[in-house]
Amino acid sequence: MSTSGITRRRLLAAGSALAASSLLGQHTQAHASVRERDISHWDLSTDALIVGSGVAGMAAAIEARRAGADTLVLEMQESRGGSSAMSGGVCYLGGGTALQKALGFDDSVEAMLDYIVAASGPHPHLERIQKYCEGAVGHFDWLVANGVPYTQQFQREKEFPQETDNSLYYSGCELNHPFRDIAKPAPRGHVPGVPGHGGWRLMQALNDTAEREGSKVLTAVTGKRLVQADDGRVLGLQVMRHGKLENIRARKGVVLACGGFIRNHDMVKHYAPEVAAVSTPHASPGDLGLGILMGMGVGAAAIRMHQAMIVLPTYPPERALRGIFVNRRGQRFMAEDYYYGVVGHEVVIHQGGVAYIITDADHAYPDNHFYPHIAQANSIRELEQSLDMPDHALQETVAYYNRHATQQADPLFHKHADFIAPIVKPPFHAWRMDASQDFAPILTFGGLLTNTDAQVLHASGDVIPGLYAAGRTANGLPQAPYMASGLSVGDGSFFGRCAGRHLATRQ
Repeated sequence: MSTSGITRRRLLAAGSALAASSLLGQHTQAHASVRERDISHWDLSTDALIVGSGVAGMAAAIEARRAGADTLVLEMQESRGGSSAMSGGVCYLGGGTALQKALGFDDSVEAMLDYIVAASGPHPHLERIQKYCEGAVGHFDWLVANGVPYTQQFQREKEFPQETDNSLYYSGCELNHPFRDIAKPAPRGHVPGVPGHGGWRLMQALNDTAEREGSKVLTAVTGKRLVQADDGRVLGLQVMRHGKLENIRARKGVVLACGGFIRNHDMVKHYAPEVAAVSTPHASPGDLGLGILMGMGVGAAAIRMHQAMIVLPTYPPERALRGIFVNRRGQRFMAEDYYYGVVGHEVVIHQGGVAYIITDADHAYPDNHFYPHIAQANSIRELEQSLDMPDHALQETVAYYNRHATQQADPLFHKHADFIAPIVKPPFHAWRMDASQDFAPILTFGGLLTNTDAQVLHASGDVIPGLYAAGRTANGLPQAPYMASGLSVGDGSFFGRCAGRHLATRQ
């Protein structure tokens, strides 16, 4: 057998990888720091220079300004808000917030912490999680005080309350096995009380507050390189503004809060190749990784760069969750009632990016569902054949599931009893989930390593004086698989505040 084709393919793949690596190297070099001695003049000066006008940046601006620091926010786009304005505006908060109490839910710092730690995979950021959980009640009060509206209404269904103005719901896996046995469940998804995605309303409130406090915002400004003293202190930033290079001095420090890198395909291919084919970047066009690259340009550690939030929205409607998810071999691989961020991770990372939803007639999706309906049959055997699955594989999977479903049990994956029903009524249906072709929102989680004050750490482990990062520019609370809507916005706003407060105290 000739191996020339295989060798050629390997050489082509290796060449592509080298080209991508070389291109990324050029990008990194383009954002290497510039020394203070090479700066002939400063075009602008401020105390706190914040790069990015999303939730992390505006929270940092508000706190820095209230602590007495002159504050300047830079935004790459023509409009403010970044990816946060595109989001649902959910903040994952608990421990007994005023909204939880008003709606009759008992929660504790310990229960919230236990859930996040259990859901965060190996080696979570324990000190960061502890600080966030202990500050969650106060952070909700801060959001309310800054004009974010919430209604005293609870959303009982699993799905995000898009069609209503409900403000509290179970936004993650709190009711799923094994988490429901590890930590007392409580709804912690706090949503601005407006119909539709509330990110715009969240950012409207924070922008209005920042303006009242006296923060200045410049749009259409792109960060290029951090400016450092010879001893490593960060002193400012070089930017492109009005088509020319300008130097902005930051007397107290710089906060990098300019998003992740899902819109930079070269970076995604280099750092997170397993997710590079996922179809739907869910972020502002400015999520190009510039903050991460500028941080790396001063020697900052960038960690968990392979991780991402991948969403395959399998609900609403909830009735379809009484079906089963199977892979291309006809095998069931997870509990169907899991949060759809976990579903997306499982399908992409462990199932090759493709899976099927199998239901009977009573639990089918409506005709306008965004996953393609690819098969219908009057028997599971016919459905199996139409999906080109191994002989008897799907039939045995469904038979095993049905045998226990009649007893409201799921010994394989422990799906909640509310979502267990035998698959018995024809016609039987199959919908395809293909993360490379179908609707699959994705954003990156990897970023700069920071401490609990949001100070950026050098690869050596030392603090880089004068440099902070928050939101998706930092590797914060969210890990893959993503276990709760609102953990990203909550983390960004909370540690953006930490950055602003700590920066303002620097001499």
